[in-house]
Amino acid sequence: MTEKDEIIEENIDSSAETAEKPTEEKKTSEKGSKKEISALKAELEAKTEEAKKATEEAAEAKDKYLRLAAEYDNFRKRSQKEKDGIYSDAVSDTVNEILPIFDNLERAAIYEDAQKVAEGLAITAKSIDSMLSKLKIERFGAVGDVFDPNIHNAVLHVEDETLGESVIAEVFQTGYRLQDKIIRYAMVKVAN
Repeated sequence: MTEKDEIIEENIDSSAETAEKPTEEKKTSEKGSKKEISALKAELEAKTEEAKKATEEAAEAKDKYLRLAAEYDNFRKRSQKEKDGIYSDAVSDTVNEILPIFDNLERAAIYEDAQKVAEGLAITAKSIDSMLSKLKIERFGAVGDVFDPNIHNAVLHVEDETLGESVIAEVFQTGYRLQDKIIRYAMVKVAN
């Protein structure tokens, strides 16, 4: 063999070695790729499962929200209906208590005798007191009471030695209250 032949043979051998190396590397990289692909597929399946779970949870939360919104709307409507019913019930109960007073006034108007009219008016006044007590309405502002600017409206002032300091001398209009709520302030004349 000549020197040329030896060089060619060496080149062929090195080419063969070079050709074999990529195949081994190729096999190794194919094995690595298969493992990577398997790992990626497993990760993809896990993420898909997580996404599916999150979608179901979101749908469940949306369903709960819609049900809660519907319940609140029903509650609001029911409350408004009850409120309207309470008002109409209160008005009808109040009018029902007032009607006997009108009946007594009509009966008193029939009489021409002043004594009978006075008796009718006295009965009517008693029925008004009865009605107010049933409605839990109290009168206040009587002569001799101590003046309280929170519930009395002083329209006149008089100097009177027989009465004490800040005592009501005369009542022009009786005051009325329902528990702590003042319905009408008493209009009074205050002494000293």
